[in-house]
Amino acid sequence: MLNSLQPQSGDNPSEGWSEALYDRDLGWLKFNERVLHEALDDRTPLLERLKFLAIFTSNLDEFFMKRIDTLRRRSVDPLSDDPLSRVTRGVDPLWLEIRRRVIDLLDRQHRCFSEQLRPALAKHGVHLLKWDDLTADQIAETRQYFLQNVLPVVTPLAYDPVHPFPFLSNLSTSLGIVLRTPGSDQQMFARVKVPATLPPWIELRSDGSPNRHFVSLLETVQNHLEQLFPGMEVISKTLFRITRDAEVEPEKEKRDDFRDTVEAELRQRRFEPVVRLDFGSQSDPWVIRLLTEKLELCEADVYELSGLLDYTGLFGVASLPIPALRDQPWTPLVPPALLKRDGDMLALIRAGDVLVHHPYESFDATVEKFIQQSADDPAVLAIKMTVYRVGDDTPFVRSLIRAAESGKQVACVIEITARFDEARNLHWSQQLEAAGAHVVYGVMGLKTHSKIAIVVRQESHGLRSYAHIGTGNYHVKTARLYTDLGLFTCDPILTNDVTHLFHSLTGHSLKKDFQKLLVAPTNMRNRFLELIQNEMEHARAGRPALIVAKMNQLEDSEMCQALCAASQAGVQIELIVRGFSCLLPGLKGLTENIRIISVIGRFLEHSRVFYFASGQIDPLEGEFFIGSADWMHRNLSGRIEAATPVESRHLRQRIWELLTILRADQRQAWDLQSDGEYLQRRPVPGGQGPDQEGTQVTLMNLTRLRAVTH
Repeated sequence: MLNSLQPQSGDNPSEGWSEALYDRDLGWLKFNERVLHEALDDRTPLLERLKFLAIFTSNLDEFFMKRIDTLRRRSVDPLSDDPLSRVTRGVDPLWLEIRRRVIDLLDRQHRCFSEQLRPALAKHGVHLLKWDDLTADQIAETRQYFLQNVLPVVTPLAYDPVHPFPFLSNLSTSLGIVLRTPGSDQQMFARVKVPATLPPWIELRSDGSPNRHFVSLLETVQNHLEQLFPGMEVISKTLFRITRDAEVEPEKEKRDDFRDTVEAELRQRRFEPVVRLDFGSQSDPWVIRLLTEKLELCEADVYELSGLLDYTGLFGVASLPIPALRDQPWTPLVPPALLKRDGDMLALIRAGDVLVHHPYESFDATVEKFIQQSADDPAVLAIKMTVYRVGDDTPFVRSLIRAAESGKQVACVIEITARFDEARNLHWSQQLEAAGAHVVYGVMGLKTHSKIAIVVRQESHGLRSYAHIGTGNYHVKTARLYTDLGLFTCDPILTNDVTHLFHSLTGHSLKKDFQKLLVAPTNMRNRFLELIQNEMEHARAGRPALIVAKMNQLEDSEMCQALCAASQAGVQIELIVRGFSCLLPGLKGLTENIRIISVIGRFLEHSRVFYFASGQIDPLEGEFFIGSADWMHRNLSGRIEAATPVESRHLRQRIWELLTILRADQRQAWDLQSDGEYLQRRPVPGGQGPDQEGTQVTLMNLTRLRAVTH
């Protein structure tokens, strides 16, 4: 078993404990394999299968950008003069194992597209044509499109003694062209980048049929090279795509302004080392060697692909409005209790704690409206929010700007180092500052990942605070795609904790004694460890002992060790981990009382939920928490995170219902085996609800039912 997870400092693992650990990178590849399976599964609607092929590629790109350079640096032999053979000494076996698995997954992706999805789509009137399939009219239409839309924007770049080797941008797809002048033996190289500003698949309309016909932009460019190199002879065409590292080395000398530092690192990212070179079949070996040398790659960085190099271009085709080939449409519903109060969020919260579950319940009508109404309420004195990812056209920032301009005190903690969202967050920070809002970037050395907001309002009896504590970002688009929970409360103890957390983020407060809120890296880790220890004591005393936890990833070694100890003490542990788990279940004497499942479906399971039975027979008498943190070392020790207890019994009932449905899922769930493999569950014949339909359809049906019965 390959294992790179090591106990953090201060750990004292029991003998044999490390045998229950699994490598995080291999575990992540297993997660992406489950994503790919959604494309392979013929129960998934056809265009949704195409979408999952694109998601698989997008995930894999991010994996290479975030994780591979570390393995490269460990493996490259700096003494070798030949880039192609640098990995012959000191190669990291984990890197080679990752490469082997990636190649297998890419081959399965290609066969799924070419052998299953492309023919199946054609039967339903969606034709993703190859160049040789085009009719004469379609070729003429494509040529016209090229001349009008492609030729003006494409820029051929030669490489020779007076033309430097062209810069290759991250995730760009290009053609490497070998040319020569007629009558000459001298070969020349040129690079043509496929324009990223144009649709990757061009829809053709020349035949006038109701069917949809598409040809790839790449093949269109490839078959019009005579327009780019008139008079030249094309010797060979090599299709390639590169991926760059995204982990920018921090500057040795920090700038005075943290925002300036992030802007500089963002510019530097464009020039980070290339970590992967993909190329198509029938490529020119001379071009591949040239690229390998110029990009300083080794053999293990280079991947030959049989099919498409970039499946993310299929997102556009996958979004075609063909209902028969899509998931049943879902529109998030407004909670019935909010409808009874004419949409007044603050009045609803005053009546008692409110739990919202997205995307089943409307994010726009709850979380967005909470900030919008507060910004427009003359009795509101202050609004404070944390921002990790907000999207491009965000109503939250517009509401905060409006609040600041009306004289309210507005404080926004923006995480400008949120990976791949740095530029967007920098933009919104400048917009807020220009409106007079207080913008800070959190605590030095710690990312602010908590999802919290607080509103302070002047009321007849004095000031009252209203808080939102969630598991997901304040992002209106992902709120329709990710499952997340949020608690609204005006509980004075909880809101006081949230107030003090903001003081820590905006000032220099070192408060550690939060009364109810779990805050990382202050008290969250220790509180979770105490809760696990309590379950062990209940198990030893013969009282009910159960832990049910839902998260995105499980990696932190101290938490894994504690779960192993709890299993050995007889605690029943059920973990719902969407992504990778570095803990293996079902190992005799170590984790035999632990069960781990992963749920994959049309919505990305993003919510974090933690339940501890606390010796109680009635599950609703146990302890419930929701929050922003996974059980990863970075979340518990390297980020500002927040989790809140859920104390209202009827809200606990909803969370227990959610956990029960997830645990019973036989349609979307996968069981992690003790060897690191996953086994997909199969629906129970004659079953209902999660047994047959899975978690997400069951929850959509329940949300509809509640809307009708209330």
